[in-house]
Amino acid sequence: MKRAFATALLFLYSTGISAVGAPVAAAPAAAAPSAHALTSGDLDSFLGGLVPYAIERAGIAGAVVTVVKGGKIIFAKGYGDANIAKRAPVIPDETMFRIGSVSKLFTWTSVMQLVEVGKLNLDRDVNDYLDFTIPPKYGQPITLRDLMTHTAGFSEVIRDLFVSHPSQLYPLRQYLSEHMPDRMFPPGKVIAYSNYGAALAGYIVQRVSGEPYATYVQGHILTPLGMTHSTFVQPLPASLAPYMAQGYTNASAAKPSPFELVEAAPAGAGSSTGTDMAHFMLAYLDGGTYDGHRILKPSTIKEMWTLQVAPAPGMNGYDLGFYQENRNGQMIVGHAGDTEAFHTDLHLLPRQHVGVFMSFNSAGDAGAAEIVRVAIFRAFLDRYFPYTPPVERTISDPQRDAARVAGWYESSRRDSRALLLFYAMAQSMVDALPDGRIEVHGALMNGLAGNAIRWREVGPLYYRQVGGQAHLKFVADAQGNILSWTSDQMIPVEIEQRVDGLRTWGSLKLWLTLLFVLLLLSLIIGVGTWIARWRLGIKLQLSRGQRWIRAAARLGALILLIDFVAWPAALSNEANLLGPGLTTMLVILYAIGVLAIIGGIAMIAEAVLRVKQGPGGPGGWLVMTGKSLLGLGAIYGIWVILTFGLANFATNF
Repeated sequence: MKRAFATALLFLYSTGISAVGAPVAAAPAAAAPSAHALTSGDLDSFLGGLVPYAIERAGIAGAVVTVVKGGKIIFAKGYGDANIAKRAPVIPDETMFRIGSVSKLFTWTSVMQLVEVGKLNLDRDVNDYLDFTIPPKYGQPITLRDLMTHTAGFSEVIRDLFVSHPSQLYPLRQYLSEHMPDRMFPPGKVIAYSNYGAALAGYIVQRVSGEPYATYVQGHILTPLGMTHSTFVQPLPASLAPYMAQGYTNASAAKPSPFELVEAAPAGAGSSTGTDMAHFMLAYLDGGTYDGHRILKPSTIKEMWTLQVAPAPGMNGYDLGFYQENRNGQMIVGHAGDTEAFHTDLHLLPRQHVGVFMSFNSAGDAGAAEIVRVAIFRAFLDRYFPYTPPVERTISDPQRDAARVAGWYESSRRDSRALLLFYAMAQSMVDALPDGRIEVHGALMNGLAGNAIRWREVGPLYYRQVGGQAHLKFVADAQGNILSWTSDQMIPVEIEQRVDGLRTWGSLKLWLTLLFVLLLLSLIIGVGTWIARWRLGIKLQLSRGQRWIRAAARLGALILLIDFVAWPAALSNEANLLGPGLTTMLVILYAIGVLAIIGGIAMIAEAVLRVKQGPGGPGGWLVMTGKSLLGLGAIYGIWVILTFGLANFATNF
């Protein structure tokens, strides 16, 4: 499926109104469209027409969807292939999918079980439960509540999150102590999704319970809930391996992906079936009980579904472990999960006693699984819980705020050591349009990455999606400076924080492009003049020292050019970031960066010497100007290398 189809599919099932005009009070909502009965028969007809079409066009091999309602599984069906070569179908109560970060819900369930029996306290320093120390910072301890709401302030951790062979798996404690991330924000303040934080919580479960994490989850959650085809063991036990769906990049892949091994197991190592996950949803929706077996108290679940932190007032935020997905006037909590091949969603509508689980065993063409799963769930909501949002008129003078919020923003979920340029490349841009609307580019807007979305201001720094029901809100400080934005079009796992000056991707693109052109021209001119002098037999009258500086400057220009081409090229390939060769690739790039700094210093030295000679020196004012520009370009290039860590040799990221 091409992105155009995916976007069309998503908007096919989106609802909302847009208006640009004078401000008026919100009008009463129009009568909502009539809802279809949420029954097995209607689901079979509805999803039977939508899902096969979507996965075929998306290039997804197979999928499973289960729906629960009123304490029962009312729908469970597989689509497509669990194994393309064998043409093996997806069987909802047998075929196992990797559930990625949905696994975290089992970690949070385990934490709350231990809270119930008094072995854990959500507001106690996590160091009290560890046999290594999280260094103090900001004068506040990190708590389990911070971990469950992803507000511990950790930077992103990528290295060894996935490993390629079972022999590369090593003890969880070793992973956590050797990959401890920087703390970028004070605890409890900024949502920045953290696999490390979830893995840390899982290790605390392991320490306090005295059982290996996978054993604890098996005995206290999976077995009581009758989840007979589910496990956190890696690689899979021999008894379950035959049931595992193959993972694919897309349905036309020549061969399946290897079984994905997650080193940070409590953050994403789960494997399960659609039916088993239905048992898990039913337990939560029925006050912690399934088939007579209790895993949590009703009061605990109520606490877990209570807002703990919001990225902006009135916007979807984090409960305890679950994030809010409120839409169509419904209270919705859930979690998504992604490996490279498998893509999963779990959604609960507690007031309706309804749950939806879906998983796909392929990323699909151009990563279309992300868009497809959003489209399917929104279509489900629009069919069974239709909603007509209230009319919200655009304010009278939106141009002023549009100018204030325009600019570049970076995700709070980012690395602080090795991949700073990657996160700079991923910055979002807010563009102010002449009519006062704004356009957001580049943020991951629930499957709309790369597609600009337009918004109109319906309240102070509060925007409504044009043609939709979603909202976007900017946060300002006491002086009115814009700090960040968030949107309920996205899941609330991060916020977009304001970036100004030379660190914006717009500035970097502009000046690095100019530097690239300058370096390339200087090298072309240098080679051309050398050929001309060689043919004419002309020798430059330079001292030995000047010759060395000149040669070093030429080589420096070449290395700078290589450095600023190699980094974006390497970081633009997702396989490079997830593959086992990431560390080796970075070390090579770092080495190039060091040589580029040395070469840049030579370029600056040559420029200084040439300026000292004045317009009367070799080549006159034209050469002096060129060398001066190259010197300035080298200064900027060195600043980029140092600012974005392109030569810091950090491999603990």
